[in-house]
Amino acid sequence: MQRILIMGLPGAGKTYLAEELRKQITQAGKTCGWLNADEVRRYYNDWDFSREGRIRQSLRMRELADESNTDFCIVDFVAPLPEMRHNYKADWTIWVDTIDAGRYEDTNKMFVPPEVYDFRITEQNAEKWADFIVSHLVENRRRPTFDWKKETVEQLGRWQPWHAGHRALFERLVQKTGQVCIMVRDCQGWNDSNPFNFDQVKNAIKRDLDPLYQGQYEILLVPNIVHIGWGRGVGYTSGEEKFDEEITKISGTEIRKKLGLK
Repeated sequence: MQRILIMGLPGAGKTYLAEELRKQITQAGKTCGWLNADEVRRYYNDWDFSREGRIRQSLRMRELADESNTDFCIVDFVAPLPEMRHNYKADWTIWVDTIDAGRYEDTNKMFVPPEVYDFRITEQNAEKWADFIVSHLVENRRRPTFDWKKETVEQLGRWQPWHAGHRALFERLVQKTGQVCIMVRDCQGWNDSNPFNFDQVKNAIKRDLDPLYQGQYEILLVPNIVHIGWGRGVGYTSGEEKFDEEITKISGTEIRKKLGLK
């Protein structure tokens, strides 16, 4: 039996995704159990949301999942603490990251975004993402892992901010070798502009790319590079990618103006 953890803030859409995921796993010919955290708390009449109560709940969810005589067992609960996720020991972790804050302030303050996950969902479209996830689950097909020795394409820019044009460029480049190193120029405040720091840029890129391209890119901070050169005969290639007018006209400068930024 494989344990699936669907985690995320209250109101993010975990239960809707769990329902659809269970339905599609069953349609794929597999058996699937499902444990909802609120239903479990109701059954045990345990509404203790202190740190200790949450840890106890995570251990309980693991014990109940282990009793499931199915191919998969889905557990959907907030799991705001790394210790809770460790206690559950999921075979597959799905982070539903569709909202910035939930309805309970104590949970918002306690929530630690996961650093390791198999799927990151950033839009509330349960049917679409359940289909994508199930295609991996039933075949036990893991997401790619970035290979530092594999031939890789470099994508260099300021990304102030990262936008749809940048994503279109990434999707063109990733087709060349299967993975891309996105280099972020360290240029916050340069030319009295470029308002976003590296962490803000990195988070925006990851939020956009993770759902489909997790494991196929890395993000590195580099100096404010303005020229790239190499000696003859080293085998590198470079080139400008051409796009249609709809993509080409997207402007980070105009986006910043709409945000009231330089």
